[in-house]
Parts: sequence; structure tokens; C-alpha cells
Amino acid sequence: MEEHQLPDTEEASKDQNEEENSLNWLLGEDSSEIILAPMDTNVSLAGESSAPRRSFVSEAFNRGKIFEAASQGDTTHLSGLLEYLQVHKKRLTSPEFTDETNGKTALLKALLHLKDGKNDTIEVFLNIAEKIGDLEDLINASYKDSFYKGQSALHIAIERRSFDHVKLLVRKGADVQAKANGKFFQRRTGLGFYFGELPLSLAACTNQPDIVSFLMDNPHRKADVTDKDSHGNTVLHTLVVIADNTEENTEMILRMYDEILIQHNRLEGKENVHLEAIENNHGLTPLKLAAKLGRIGLLRHILQREFLDEERRPMSRKFSDWVYGPVQSSLYDISSIDTTEPNSVLEIIIFGSEIPNRPEMLQVEPLRSLLEDKWDRFASKLFLMNFLIYVAYLIIFTSVSFYRKEGKPPFPIENVPLDHLRCLGELISVLGAVWFFYKAIKIFKGHPPKFKALYMDGFSDILFFLQATLLLICTVLYCCGFREYVGVLVISLALAWINVLYYSRGSKQMGMYNVMMQRMILGDILQFLCFYAVFLFGFSAAVVALIADSPPSLGKLPNGTLAPDKLLDVEPVQCKDSYSYDDIRFTTLEMFKFTIGMGDLQFTDHVQYVQVFYILLILYIVLTYILLLNMLIALMGNTVQKISEESENIWKLQRAFTILDMERTLPTCLMNKLFPGGSKLVCFRNNQDESRTFFRVEEMNWRQWRSDLGVVYEEDPGHGMTMPGHAHGKRWNLSPLLHRIRRRHHHLQQPDVP
Repeated sequence: MEEHQLPDTEEASKDQNEEENSLNWLLGEDSSEIILAPMDTNVSLAGESSAPRRSFVSEAFNRGKIFEAASQGDTTHLSGLLEYLQVHKKRLTSPEFTDETNGKTALLKALLHLKDGKNDTIEVFLNIAEKIGDLEDLINASYKDSFYKGQSALHIAIERRSFDHVKLLVRKGADVQAKANGKFFQRRTGLGFYFGELPLSLAACTNQPDIVSFLMDNPHRKADVTDKDSHGNTVLHTLVVIADNTEENTEMILRMYDEILIQHNRLEGKENVHLEAIENNHGLTPLKLAAKLGRIGLLRHILQREFLDEERRPMSRKFSDWVYGPVQSSLYDISSIDTTEPNSVLEIIIFGSEIPNRPEMLQVEPLRSLLEDKWDRFASKLFLMNFLIYVAYLIIFTSVSFYRKEGKPPFPIENVPLDHLRCLGELISVLGAVWFFYKAIKIFKGHPPKFKALYMDGFSDILFFLQATLLLICTVLYCCGFREYVGVLVISLALAWINVLYYSRGSKQMGMYNVMMQRMILGDILQFLCFYAVFLFGFSAAVVALIADSPPSLGKLPNGTLAPDKLLDVEPVQCKDSYSYDDIRFTTLEMFKFTIGMGDLQFTDHVQYVQVFYILLILYIVLTYILLLNMLIALMGNTVQKISEESENIWKLQRAFTILDMERTLPTCLMNKLFPGGSKLVCFRNNQDESRTFFRVEEMNWRQWRSDLGVVYEEDPGHGMTMPGHAHGKRWNLSPLLHRIRRRHHHLQQPDVP
């Protein structure tokens, strides 16, 4: 028995040793077997150890385990992950380690769970991916779902404001041009935040200048500032889009906008691409986009941007020519501003009916002075000519309407001078209607009328359209032989006289009065009519319902005898033209008369309940004549007080609309011949033979004084950058005072007081 027990004891001890060794391997106490290459072990050991290793590692390193470690920032749970991936030939971007719903990887998960800007698992994931050759795919992996599509690790690091991780990712090879174009990052979806899709745009829109500077200038991969998102917007466009005209936001946007321009100019040097000249998918540069979206603070900054140092001065759009006390002569670059270029800033603002602050934007220099110059040079003269022509047309139209022939049209032309004049007047009236109709259609086609825009633009174009349309309808009725043409004719004539108010835009006081009148019609009076119509038709219907359908029977009396008229066989006399309250049209007209104090009580025996009639009438008078009319008067007074400050800017907007409309009517060559007055435009050409046109503005600034009074600065602005070239008309349209300044500057070669 002992001989037989000894082998059993040895076998038991051998089994126990094997179990201890297996336990030590499971606990990781003996790591020699893990790092041994297969060639260093025999086949049996490799076969015995390989099966349990696959079972254990597959349970330890699944997606849930890795994501949990990434979210907690615990690197201890990732021990052995590299070996598992190497043995099973897996990667961190493999489907089993990514979220199948949105494509989220462990790296994205870790970046989303930064604690105090740190997560130790990030470097672990990057090191593992680098060792197994998966670094590029992991670091540039992005969301795949439609909501967050395209968002990469670099986007998340920037959004989390982690500069260290941004530098780490870029150093490891992150794509700095990756685009996050999911629904969450699109405009007008109401779901998330639009930042321009690119990492550089995200850093700029979230006010991170250090990251912006790093992305633009780093030794690994520099961001392309000219790159566009799916809307064609560059980083400058994106900054314009997220601006909201608040003081804090505008200050941040202006600072970031200038920093990007300055750094790009410093990096590119002479090969500088004009960032502000790049257009998006709608053909808008950042300047035009600011005008389109009504970003008045950013628009003012771009138009009036002035750098004083020589290196950055080419990026200026404003140059100070000379300063004397509070007076400063400035030259403004009007590229993309004046109507000489298609889709200019002036056209965008003036015709942009959806821009809420258009009147205020037109008061920004040099827009205000440019419009004033156009008005003084040619628009005021053309406007006066148009007014005189319209008055002559109106006199002819009125005469034709007044001296029309009676009878059934069309009338033959008699061989008398008066009849020939009448036919000529009719022809002129119809041709004028055709012109007004064509002009209105052209305006409506380019800028369809909207109700909100009527508050700013007025409704003169609509009235001209109605006038022309009614007169053309009248012409058709006349030719077809309908007498009803007269009714249409007189309505058109009334509108023609009302349209005279359109020419009040030529006068400031009358133009402002016309603006206030239009605002009251579209605001207070329109609201009053809505409420008044409810009361008017409601009480009119109640009064009509109170009237008996037919008069009481005049047959037999209660005692059985016939009524006197029956005895005499006399029928009651009825007036054919008489009306009563059983007619809804008559009742409505009479109730309206009560509202304006012209009502006349015409009671009849048809009223079934006189007391109820009295109650209805008294309630109607109280609610309309006393309440609504007095409310209307109070509201109109409040409107006058409220829009008195706005009316001047709105009048200037309407006049600007007229200026551009007249400018389009006449060709430029004909306009220069008819109105050859000197312009304030000055043209320069730089070393690259690029022409820039400037507009001279003399400004008064009583808050900022210069200690060096009388000092004349560079008379040729942009010295070292520009050389004088051709100009429109005269090169310098200066006053004699400025001519003396120039002569002294050239002869004495030193500043002098003029």
C-alpha cells in the first residue's frame, strides 16, 4: 500500500504545484511566461497556457471595461491591454472597442472626462496605439452619427479648453483640418453651436487665443486659415456669424479677428493671401457678411480699422491724412463698399429688408459720408428732375380724367384740337402707367416686399404698383366698352396724388413727417382697425337680428273689424330709396357714423325690443367712440414720441434707397457728363500694381485732442506701401487750404501750420 500511496502523494503534490503556478500566473506574480516569445516555450506549455489567457483577457478588456477606465481616468485597469491587442491582433479603433451607435472611441471618451484638465488614460491610449501602428487612425477617429458627425479628439480637446492636450494631439499627428459637420454644429438648426467645423474656428469662437496662435504656427502641422467649412466660411466668416452685437461678445470677436489677421500677415509676409477677400458659398466676404447679418459693431471696426506701425499698416482700411485740432481728414478704403462693385456693402444694407438695424448701420463712416456725397453730386438733381416730371404727368392725368367724355366707350377721335390733346394726354397717362408698372415689378423681383420691411422701406413702391395696375385695368375696360372704367380710373387718380408724398424724401422735415405717418398707418391705425372691425360688424349684426323680418299684419283688429286702410282699400306708400336697420350695409354705415359723431337715430316700428336696441347702441358708442378712439389718439402720441429719434435714420435709409435706384437708372459715363462735379475719391496703386480706392472724410472729434496741433502727417497716406496712381477725375480734389499744405510740405520738407 505504501508503494502505491507514494506515487499518489507525488501526483497530488505535482497537481498542487501546477495549481499554485497557474494561480501565480493569473495574479500576475510571475510575468516571465507573458513576455516569453513562443519560440522560447515548448509546444505543450504554449498549448496549455494559450487557451486560458485568451479567455481571461477577453473578459478583462472589452469595450465597457476600457470606456469605464477612460471615464474614470484610472490607468490601472488598462494593465495588459497592449499585450492583449498584440496577441489578438486588435486595435483600439476595432469595432468591438468603439461605440456602434456613434463611433466613439476610448480616446474620445477619455477627453470627454477631463478632471482639472487631466486624464492619465489619454497618454496610455496614445502610447498603445503608437506601438501597434494605430496612432493615426485613433487620433483622427471621429463621431459617425449624424448629430456629432466629424467631431474628432482635437475638437473635444479645444472645446474642453485643454491647451496641453491640444499640443499633445497635434504633436502626435492630429488632423488640424478635420471638419465637424454634424447637425449639432450647423446653423439655424436650433440644436447646438455653430463654430465653422474646423478646429481653428472652434478655438477662435471660444476665445482661446493661445490655441489659435499654436494652430496657426507650430512645428508639426499648421492650420490653413483659408480653409472653408461646408458653407464656404473661413474662420473670419465664422467670427462674424457668432457675433451678436452685445458689448462683451463684440469685444471678444474684434480682438480675435485682429489677432488672426495680424498673425497671418506676419507668417505669410509678401505672399499674404487677402483673408478678407475670400468669399463663402453665397459670395460674401467677412465684411459683406457682417453687413448682411447686421453686426454693426464688427462692421464699424472693419471699416475703420487703422494700424499705425509700418508692418501692419497695409491691413488698414483707414488712413489719417492730417489732423488739426479736433478736425481730422481720413481716407477710407471703399473696396467692397461702393456700388461700383457687384453685391456691395451699400446694396446689401439698403436692400436687405431682413436686417433689423439698417438705419443705424448707414450712419457708420464712411457709409454715411459716401451717401451724402452721392446725394450732393447727382442724386439731388436727378430727384428734382423726377419730381418735376411726375408733377407734369400728374397734371396731364388729372386733366384727362376730369375732361373725359360721357357715354359708352370707346369714343371716336374727332378732328378738333381739343380731342387730339385729350387723346395725347390719355396716351401719356397709359405710357406712364406702363413705366411705373415695369419699375415696380423690377424692384419686387429683386427685393420682394415683406410686411416687416414696410416699417423701414415704406410702401411707396406698392402704391405706385397699384396706381399703374388700376390704370392699365381701366384701359382694358375702356377698350372693351365697359362704363365701369370710370370707377377704376378715379381710384388710380387718387393713388397718383397720394404718391406725391414719395417725393417728400428730398426734404428732411417732410421726409421725417412722412416716415412717422407711415409708421402710424402700419402700426397704430392698423391695430385700431382690427379691433374696430370686430365691434362694428358685431354690433351691426346684432342690430339687424333685432329687426323683424316683416311688418306686423294690417288685417283685422282684435275686435274682428278691418283696419282703416283695408276699409278704404288704400295700400301703404313705400319709398323705393328708403333703408332701414334690416339692411346690413345700411346698418354698418350708420354705426360707423355713430363712431365719428355723425350718427342719426332712425327708429322704425320694426324693432322688436326697443330697450335691447338702446343697450346695444350705448355699448357700441362707449366701446368705440369713447374707448377705442381715445386709445388710438394716445397710442399715436406715444408713437410720435418714440420714433422721433428713429425717424431721421429711417428717412435717410429711404433716401439711400432712392439714391441707389437712381444710380442704377443712368449709366456711369452719362452721369459723369451730366454731373461732372469733383468727387472725394482718391486712387492709389501699390508695389504689386494693385489699385485701392479711398474716400476722403473730414471728421470732427471733440473728445480726442492732439498735442501736436498743426502738424501735417503723411500727405500721401500709406507711405512705403502705396504710390500715387490714376484717380477718378481729378487725382486730389482738395480745397485751396490743402493745396497750400502740400506746397509747404514739399518745399520745406517739414511739418508746418497752414
